[in-house]
Amino acid sequence: MLTRALIVVLVILNLGVALWWLLRGEPVSAPPASPVGVAQLEVLPATQAPPAAATPLNAAPALQDVTPAAAPVAPPQATAAAPATAVADAPAPTAPTPAPVAAAPAPAAAPAAVTATPTPAHCVSLGPFADRAAAQAARSRAGGALRGARLREVADAGATRYRVLLPPAASREEAQATVKRIVAAGVSDYYIIAQGEETNAIALGQYRNREGADRRLAALSAAGFKATMVASGGDGSAQWWLDATLADGTDAAVARQRSGAAQQRSLECARLR
Repeated sequence: MLTRALIVVLVILNLGVALWWLLRGEPVSAPPASPVGVAQLEVLPATQAPPAAATPLNAAPALQDVTPAAAPVAPPQATAAAPATAVADAPAPTAPTPAPVAAAPAPAAAPAAVTATPTPAHCVSLGPFADRAAAQAARSRAGGALRGARLREVADAGATRYRVLLPPAASREEAQATVKRIVAAGVSDYYIIAQGEETNAIALGQYRNREGADRRLAALSAAGFKATMVASGGDGSAQWWLDATLADGTDAAVARQRSGAAQQRSLECARLR
């Protein structure tokens, strides 16, 4: 009896499963998952918007402004809401950003004035001349080649030695004090004369030519010492020289030829001042 009841129950269950299998229909596939961050379109319950005007085939596609614009402010009370299709979670358009205005080019700086570098002065000594009249005639012949020309007499022109010295001091102590000032000024080659007519004089060098002695005198004068030059070994004859500054663009050889001088020597311009 129990077996028969179990068989009846199994038959009923099988019939129920078969009936459910026949009546269940086709399975509905799940919609694909939307990508993350992409807005979805949602149709609001409203009437369908009027169709847009047909675009001519030959019309160029309109350029869309993709620049976000500022969200418009809604009026306090809206009279009627126009039916439209809203885009969910879409950013509100903003006003287009104005294009940057190009800055006006700065005016070109005026070229700096070119300052001409002055040409250093060049001074010469032309000679020797036998007397003053010959030196004056040479100055006239040189003309514009020389500036600030002046005559200079050289005694003992035939001397073979030239000594530069400071005059004798009143005492040995005073001479030694002068030597200290000479050393402080950076002057070398000196000694104090201990006997003779030049006792306590300070010798500052002996030269075989006058040019070396003249340079020594100029250096001592610039340091503030009044030295003298003593020539020896000559016959006592004198010579005349023409000292001047060369004009701009004039060569020393050209000036010598114009003056008729036999020699030309470089001269420190400080001696002409």
